[in-house]
Amino acid sequence: MPAFRLDPAVAEDFPDTLIAVVTAFGVRGHEPWPLTTGALEELERQLADGTWRPADEADPRIEAWHTAYRSFGTNPRRIRPSVDALGRRLAKKGALPRINPAVDSYNAVSARHGLPAGAFDLDHVTGDVIIRRADGTETFTPLGEPDTVEHPNPGEIIYVDTTGVLTRHWNHRDAHRTRVTQDSRHVAFVLETLYATRDGHHLKSAADELQSLLTPHADQSTVHYLSPAHPTVTT
Repeated sequence: MPAFRLDPAVAEDFPDTLIAVVTAFGVRGHEPWPLTTGALEELERQLADGTWRPADEADPRIEAWHTAYRSFGTNPRRIRPSVDALGRRLAKKGALPRINPAVDSYNAVSARHGLPAGAFDLDHVTGDVIIRRADGTETFTPLGEPDTVEHPNPGEIIYVDTTGVLTRHWNHRDAHRTRVTQDSRHVAFVLETLYATRDGHHLKSAADELQSLLTPHADQSTVHYLSPAHPTVTT
């Protein structure tokens, strides 16, 4: 299984970064996940009755990502952080998409806690996963666009393995190659904050909640934390 590594240059530029890496092995994606279904429906009910709303770009958690995106040359109003895009979609439509139980689980947790989330099918990851700045030569095929090839902008922060880019613009969009499907058996989920001193408790609550949704439907699950002080975790 791959290690996840935070590049020293990214750690230096974003010194309060904290990333939860939640792994699940032996995932059973074809059975019912009632806790995940309940989590989605509860969020939608709270939105409908006005007792809760997803974080928007005025929220410090989202604002921090907008600032980070601008720092590496990405316009966050055009290419939005995943949690921003998810919250906007939820607020507009009143419902979250149903993709498959594993993806639905991290979407529910992301929306509730106002933190970006993503996931990789570890059976399609090659080598270690590194969070680093792009040099512009890397290739990326976006989720849902298997015939498209993009090249990240130099300086853009990416997740990358030895084959190519797994996520562009830090957390905007995941790759098609490592997408999580109902058949995925070994999955790594990531939850991120740029301000651990302020929002670390949100991140840890979110990681615990995600693990609680995964545990009934996996043979094993673990939570590790990646930070400038601990820049490598082994899944």
